[in-house]
Amino acid sequence: MEEKELHDELSSIRSLMERSSKFISLSGLSGVMAGVYALIGAALAYYYIAYTNQVGYYQSDSPVAGYFADEAGSVIRPLFIIAMLVLASSLLTGAYLTKRKAKRKGQKAWGKTSRNLLIHLAIPLVAGGFFCLILLSRGFIGFIAPATLIFYGLALVSASNYTFGDVKYLGLLEISLGLIAALLPGYGLLFWAIGFGVLHIIYGSIMYFKYDG
Repeated sequence: MEEKELHDELSSIRSLMERSSKFISLSGLSGVMAGVYALIGAALAYYYIAYTNQVGYYQSDSPVAGYFADEAGSVIRPLFIIAMLVLASSLLTGAYLTKRKAKRKGQKAWGKTSRNLLIHLAIPLVAGGFFCLILLSRGFIGFIAPATLIFYGLALVSASNYTFGDVKYLGLLEISLGLIAALLPGYGLLFWAIGFGVLHIIYGSIMYFKYDG
């Protein structure tokens, strides 16, 4: 009996140590909202691309593939603005929901663990951002969407050591999707919508019911 109690106590201590070294205040609902924002952004981008194609900016059978032929940057700027709005909305919503969850659970939203999480998340993201700018400057527009998916996936895998392990699997899916998208550059917007939209909604829903409920 004493041996069983000792084993249970050691398990509790181990669990407590693991929880203290991981940031567990991430809100699954923030993932769902990020996915919704991404789908809205992808829809706006698609209709803008389709519109510019119709008015004669490009010659292409597919409005999704058409924007890769852009040489003057007339479409890139609006797409960049849409992407930044999606990113800003996702970050603000995520910060609010995470802070609310941390407060509800009596935890700190900012500390050593959350700093480590952000650092390991930021390094691949910043590197990916510069890489995308290089692709843009060299005219490799069709590989920007795959690159964002791949570097975002790498960031999630890196950050997963400091939060829920489930994040790693989302990262691996994003990387896989990015590699597939690189083989089909004319459909980058579609893969971007799946990766940042659909996968986020599925992942966020699973995390919400698994950890937030």
